[in-house]
Amino acid sequence: MFRLLQAFLIFFVILSCGRSLDPSGKSFDDVDQELWTHFETFEVEAARRGVNIDLVALDITGVIEDIQENGVAGTCQYGQHIHHVTVDRQVWDNGSSLLREYIVFHELGHCSLFRDHNEQTLNNGACHSIMASGLGDCHFAYTAQSRDRYLDELFGAL
Repeated sequence: MFRLLQAFLIFFVILSCGRSLDPSGKSFDDVDQELWTHFETFEVEAARRGVNIDLVALDITGVIEDIQENGVAGTCQYGQHIHHVTVDRQVWDNGSSLLREYIVFHELGHCSLFRDHNEQTLNNGACHSIMASGLGDCHFAYTAQSRDRYLDELFGAL
């Protein structure tokens, strides 16, 4: 009986290799599995603010790989047939979970919400939007304390 169960488990693992599932049961094909948590959290945070986003239905892909351009933490290529997020491997490997989320959410802001860069600055010099390019005069201020405000702005609740 044990051998039969073991054979079944091996067969199931082989069959499921082409499509992995995260613990919630959601699968993001053509997205590096390391990004899945942030893709799913993006959908959840949008829904909390009354915005329905299905990144699978939008066919958004994503990878973590080296970006050759200096100072670029992530990119989003989008057009008629492509919606592709790239996060720089070095930034990903050395960044905090909050920085990773910020980068992924910024790029998904381009790829799924079609948001442009927003260089507005708050009175304290912080960036008004998660959609700041990093090339303006505002400073990065995405923290656990400011996260909700930035996400409200991203999804149009502000």
